[in-house]
Amino acid sequence: MIHFDNVAKRYPTGKESLTGIDFNLEEGEMAFLTGHSGAGKSTLLRLIGLLERATRGQVWVNGRNLNRLYGRDIPYHRREVGMIFQDHRLLHDRTVFDNIALPLIIAGAGRKEIRRRVRAALDKVNLLNKEKSQPISLSGGEQQRVGIARALVSKPPVLLADEPTGNLDPYLSQEIMHLFTQFNQVGVTILIATHDIDLIRTLGQRIIHLREGQIQYDVKKATP
Repeated sequence: MIHFDNVAKRYPTGKESLTGIDFNLEEGEMAFLTGHSGAGKSTLLRLIGLLERATRGQVWVNGRNLNRLYGRDIPYHRREVGMIFQDHRLLHDRTVFDNIALPLIIAGAGRKEIRRRVRAALDKVNLLNKEKSQPISLSGGEQQRVGIARALVSKPPVLLADEPTGNLDPYLSQEIMHLFTQFNQVGVTILIATHDIDLIRTLGQRIIHLREGQIQYDVKKATP
């Protein structure tokens, strides 16, 4: 599903954020990216979502070589990759419903389809009673769940999350990770960047640890 082959990313400043990255994430697999701030976790996720492009090497997602995607192909790729950010990136002048509907509106979905899928996404994150609320009125955990619902509403096969529990207390962090586990159980491929080592160790999933832009170790999922 996701394949990195000797990938590097160098910025115009000369800083090389990633060097020699090689790994495969199979369809339906769940894994965590760990490492210190500046280790390259966010950059790696941005390469998958085509928010950045690799300077060297090949990035493949769902059978597509991202080095060869340009123009009209990029929006189609991004519809297949749901992205969740630590700061939620919600539009505070729109309701919860409208925030979640935005990807479907951009894709040209009809009103009935939008309503059905937005309500289904809200139901998955247990926020059906908040669809008319403004994001500013929600707790941090609720805002994060709105961000997750927005990423899921297009039913992407790949879900990326960049520090999704960074601003949450331990209880809410566990709740959010439980949601990701549920999505993975129905076949969604998930890659999450996080500092929360204690929490993810309890989940028994694969851990890919970055240090100074390189993979320091890759620990496969624990077997029962």
